[in-house]
Amino acid sequence: MKKALVTGGSSGMGLEYARQLAGQGFALALVSNREDQLAEAAAELNSARPGLSVVTHYCDLSAVNAAAELLDWCREQDLVPDILVCNAGMFFFQELSSENVSKADLMLGLHVKANTDLCILFGEEMKRRGCGRIIIISSMAANLPTPGITVYSATKAYLLSFGKSLWYELKPYGVGVTTVCPAAIATPLYNLKPSLMKLGVRLGVIHTPKW
Repeated sequence: MKKALVTGGSSGMGLEYARQLAGQGFALALVSNREDQLAEAAAELNSARPGLSVVTHYCDLSAVNAAAELLDWCREQDLVPDILVCNAGMFFFQELSSENVSKADLMLGLHVKANTDLCILFGEEMKRRGCGRIIIISSMAANLPTPGITVYSATKAYLLSFGKSLWYELKPYGVGVTTVCPAAIATPLYNLKPSLMKLGVRLGVIHTPKW
C-alpha cells in the first residue's frame, strides 16, 4: 500500500489533501501541532473509509531539528512515504515592527527552515528508492511582494523558487516535485469569522480547499 505524509494535515488544505489521497488508496500519516484536531481528522478519515490506515504525530515543525526527528519517527513506524505534502504553515496580517519579531521568526522557521529540511531529508530517501513525489504548498502571494503580509509573501516566494530548482535536481532520480500556488483558501489559517469566510466563498474571492 502506498503511503503519504502530510504536514499540517489536521485541517484546511492539508486535511483536504489527506481526503483526496485516502480516496486513491493511500495510507496516511498526518502531522500537526494541533493535537485535538489531529484526532478529529483521523476519526473523520476513518469514518469515511473504514479500514483506512491513518496514523498521527503531534509535532512543532518550527522547532530546531524537527524535520530530522520526524524522519526518525517515520523510520520507527516503518513508514516510508511515497508522497510528502509540505503544507504546514502560519499567517499574520500586520505591518512589521519590534512587537511581531517573534511571529516573523516563527514563520521563517516553519515556512523556510522546516520545509527545506523536510524536502532534503525525505528527498534523499526518495532518491535512493528512485521514486516518490514532494508537494510544496506555496501561495499566489509568492508572485508579488505584499505589504501587511511581508514575511508571508517572501517565504512563499522562497518556496516557489526552491520547489522549481528542487524539481530539476530530483527529476533524474525519478522523484517529482510539485509546487502549488493557490489564491485565498477558506481555511483556519486566516482566523476569519465564519460569516466572513462564507461571504468570501460566496463572492468568489476565497475558494474552498476542495476547489
